[in-house]
Amino acid sequence: MAKKTRMTFQKREKERARQQKQHDKAQRRLAAKEQRASNTPRMEDDELEITGMSLGPHALPARGHEAHPTD
Repeated sequence: MAKKTRMTFQKREKERARQQKQHDKAQRRLAAKEQRASNTPRMEDDELEITGMSLGPHALPARGHEAHPTD
């Protein structure tokens, strides 16, 4: 019967390790999500207008015509 007790103990330890690993992974994901949210500067609509960007869908250029800079 000693083997059965040992196996149960090993299974319990393995399950605890698995749960701890899941918990640690969830904490890392949460920390990364918070860090991304705090580091990403959001552009306001006024700033978008200044930079020449606009929200929403954009028209595709006509086929066969490449956009060339006018400089």
